[in-house]
Amino acid sequence: MKFLSLKTYFKHNALPQMYSDTINISYFRKDAAFDTLYPQHIRELSQMHWTALDIALEASNFLASPGARILDIGSGVGKFCIAAGVYHPDSHFFGVEQRKELFTYAKAAQEEVSVENVHFSYGNLTELNYENYDHFYFYNSFYENIEPGSRIDYSVKTSFELYNRYTEFIHEMLSSRPAGTKLAAYHAPDKQIPASYKLTDNSYSRFLKLWVKE
Repeated sequence: MKFLSLKTYFKHNALPQMYSDTINISYFRKDAAFDTLYPQHIRELSQMHWTALDIALEASNFLASPGARILDIGSGVGKFCIAAGVYHPDSHFFGVEQRKELFTYAKAAQEEVSVENVHFSYGNLTELNYENYDHFYFYNSFYENIEPGSRIDYSVKTSFELYNRYTEFIHEMLSSRPAGTKLAAYHAPDKQIPASYKLTDNSYSRFLKLWVKE
């Protein structure tokens, strides 16, 4: 896959027509601008925990197609879904987040941007019906369970046991999906990906990997 920077994207692609009159394009030119949608303490977490706009563009270009329903597993403050929703208005992006505060900030940012094909839910990833989704984005949201220094806050329980439980759950879920299912995984170890998925491309020093179920 050829890398496409945000600068190049906006040089050669107009903002989708359905959003051209309602969205402030300046939010999407650089991460610092997008992050102004959130309070300061959330902005300070951006580099480690929130998907960069370049990554969101690359991953969503791979995942999106007209009518596709794409789930961000552990969506945080919604940055991937909101950006991807603007880049691909013909697809639907869903995010699930277990921290109520982050879910609330995601909803507020979505309302501020006025993107309609994005949907957030508050809850645990084990509670979803994955039959409702076609493709998946995953930015290793389990890592804080095994690396205390990467914790967002102390509002949820973390443990090695939960890391193993969530990893096994996602592995089994992905294994059960039909052939053609796509997964964009960022900073996720290969052991979390079922052997039935073929690596089709990677970028960003192999941190972003694009997989398809065979």
